[in-house]
Amino acid sequence: MKYWTLTEEDIDRIAIGCGILGTGGGGSTYHGSLRAKALLREGRRIRMVRPGDMAPDARILGIGGIGAPTVGIEKIAEGGEGVRLLKAVEQHLGRKVDALLGDEVGGGNGIAPMLTAAMADLPVVDADGMGRAFPEVQMTSFFIHGQEVKPAALADADGNVLIVTEATSPKMLEKLLRAGTIAMGCTALMTTAPMTGDFVRRFGIPHTTSQAWTLGNAVLEARAAKADPVEAILNTSGGIRLLRGKVTDIGRRVMAGFTRGRLTVAGLDADQGRVLTVDIQNEYLIAREDETPLTMVPDLICIVDSETGRAIGTEELRYGLRIDILSVPAPVLLRSEIALASVGPRAFGYDFDFVPTGISADAPAVPHYQEAG
Repeated sequence: MKYWTLTEEDIDRIAIGCGILGTGGGGSTYHGSLRAKALLREGRRIRMVRPGDMAPDARILGIGGIGAPTVGIEKIAEGGEGVRLLKAVEQHLGRKVDALLGDEVGGGNGIAPMLTAAMADLPVVDADGMGRAFPEVQMTSFFIHGQEVKPAALADADGNVLIVTEATSPKMLEKLLRAGTIAMGCTALMTTAPMTGDFVRRFGIPHTTSQAWTLGNAVLEARAAKADPVEAILNTSGGIRLLRGKVTDIGRRVMAGFTRGRLTVAGLDADQGRVLTVDIQNEYLIAREDETPLTMVPDLICIVDSETGRAIGTEELRYGLRIDILSVPAPVLLRSEIALASVGPRAFGYDFDFVPTGISADAPAVPHYQEAG
């Protein structure tokens, strides 16, 4: 088996990239990256494995956060939630889990499975179900292609664990887990049902941790060379810049377990005189100019600091920030007709169909994988 054993420098790059891919949500990468590096310093290891290298019958468990980003940045995790989830699911199944992955690579959820994997000494699969972040549980390529809805589980920082043993649909599972998350204070860690290695290989978004590393590395190299890190992001991701501007208004509220709102940005420099608005439901959903959509889910709307290329999450938005609004093509699996029914504009209540921006392409694995025992 070939593994990519992460270093602290790798964590720094992955955190930057996950922030960009988070499209405003997925939770802050700051706390997770600190915890990951602390675990490495304790002598634990974080090993990535490519989805194509997993045994077809391997049992893989997805782990990630759920709740409102504006709450999650203030209510810090206790640290043992993932291990409690893992033990609860293994006890329910009556067998061990072979590997973990993130249901979404975006934001802190791209790092979350690494923390539990380090404590349990399990590998993490270099794949996820979104290639970004989405606000609802059922919005993954896994559920779109028939992932089981049971068992699923929640754990919070206070030691509570909730297992869902039956759910009638992925959408109902979202409702059940969202209600449990609200009871837990609007932020929790969750798992969905275990998947086989063959299922993840066929229906996962491949090499998204590699993609995050590559994005983060491009940003750091640009900073070191005193070049434009935003251009580095665009060159690496195949994205386009929609606007460079200043935040002039942000309306934001926590409602039914989500952060919802609208962002207004006035153009600067070459974009002087233009105004863009961005709809928010945990993540950035639709970017408009003069009420005309420019880019929309499932394509990624990434907002970054104009000088540093650092991702700006929905919970960080405030008046006066100088930002660049970017559009990055969604992964191939998310642009199919069956996927758009779950993650396209109409799935979020909009009365228009998806219009793609740019060309989709799956990310390659980084060249860091080496043979190991």
